[in-house]
Amino acid sequence: MLRQVEGSKAVADTVAACRPQVICAYPISPQTHIVEGLSQLVKNGELQNCEFINVESEFAAMSVAIGASATGARTYTATASQGLLYMVEAVFNASGLGLPIVMTVANRAIGAPINIWNDHSDSMSQRDSGWIQIYAETNQEAADLHVQAFRIAEELSLPVMVCMDGFILTHAYERVDVAEQEQVDQFLPPYAPRQILDPSNPVSIGAMVGPEAFTEVKYMAHMKTLSALAVIPKVAKDFEIIFGRSSGGLIRRHKTLGAQTIVIALGSVLGTIKDVIDEMVAADIAIGVLGIIAFRPFPTTEVREALSQAKRVIVLEKAFQVGVGGIVIDNVREALRGTNTAAYTVIAGLGGRPITKQSLRSYFDKAVNDQVEELTFLDLDKDLADAELAREAGR
Repeated sequence: MLRQVEGSKAVADTVAACRPQVICAYPISPQTHIVEGLSQLVKNGELQNCEFINVESEFAAMSVAIGASATGARTYTATASQGLLYMVEAVFNASGLGLPIVMTVANRAIGAPINIWNDHSDSMSQRDSGWIQIYAETNQEAADLHVQAFRIAEELSLPVMVCMDGFILTHAYERVDVAEQEQVDQFLPPYAPRQILDPSNPVSIGAMVGPEAFTEVKYMAHMKTLSALAVIPKVAKDFEIIFGRSSGGLIRRHKTLGAQTIVIALGSVLGTIKDVIDEMVAADIAIGVLGIIAFRPFPTTEVREALSQAKRVIVLEKAFQVGVGGIVIDNVREALRGTNTAAYTVIAGLGGRPITKQSLRSYFDKAVNDQVEELTFLDLDKDLADAELAREAGR
C-alpha cells in the first residue's frame, strides 16, 4: 500500500508483516521509532503471536535474540552507534552460531566526541563480525530489504544487518509502498530453523573449540557467507516477481555504460550523487555511479565487471580507518587488482555533515581530470584543523 510515512514506521510495519515471533528492544536514537512502532503493533494486537521483550541494554537485546533464535523463533532487533558496540560480544556469537537474526542498524556516528547524527562508522566497525550487511538508499529500499533479509537469513542460517541512514532515512517522511501481508506471506515462508534447542533432543551450542578445529570452523563460516553472493540476487529476483518492483541485489548501476569515471558509494548519499552525475552527463562528461547494496560479503566479481571499462574510480565513504584511510576502497582495490585503474577516496558526511551537490560537483570536476589526492576529506577546514594540531604540538 502506497503511503506517506516516516521511514521508521515503514520499516516497523514491514517487519511486522514478516511475522517475527520475538522482538528484543532497547531504545537508542535514531532507531527508537522502529521498535516503538513495533511495540504499539504488539500492544494493539495487530502483530500477534509475537513476544516483545524490553531489555536493559543492547548487550541484553542481542543476548535475548540469540536465545530466542536458538529455540526456533523468528527474531528481530534494532540498534545504532554505541548500542551496536555495546552488543559486540554477542554480535559475534550470533554469527558464529549461525543464527538467522535480522537487525536494523540505523547508522549513526561513534564518539568521542558525542554525535547522534549519521555516518557509517557503526556498521563498518562490524564488517568482519560474520553478519551479512546490506545498505538501503531510500526508505522504499529499506522497507523492501527487511522482507528480503528474513528470507536471506533463514535460507543461509546467518544473521543479517539491514543498514539505513539514521535521521536521513529513519526520520524522513516520504511515499513508501509498504508491503501487503498477503505479498509477504507469499514471498516469505514460515520459519523452519535448521537448528533448534529441543528438550526432547538435547544438544550443546556455543561449545569450546580448541586450536585443533578453530581454523576449520572459521573457514566454514567464510564459505557459508560467500554463498550469500548467489542467494542475495536470487532473493531480489523473487521479490521483484511478487512485489512488482526491483529492490535489493548486490550492486546497482546508474549511467556506468561507457563511463570513464565511476563513483562508488553506499546508502542514501547515492541519491545526491546521482543528481550530480546526471548534470555532468548532460554536459557530456563520461561519469556514472555504482551503488553497493551488499557490503558483506563483498561482491568482488560483480564490482570488477562493473568497473572493467573505467579509467578511474572514486569511492565516497561515510566512515574511515583512522591512521589508514578509507574502508570500502580496500575492497574496491581488490576488485581492481591487476588493472591500471586509478582509485581515489573521498571521506564525506562524517557526524552528519551535509554532503551538498555543490561540494560533490567541485570534487568530481577535479577528479575526472586526476587533480585530487588519493585521500580527500570533503569540505574539511584544513587551516583550522592544522592550527589546532600545531597548538597541541606546542608549535
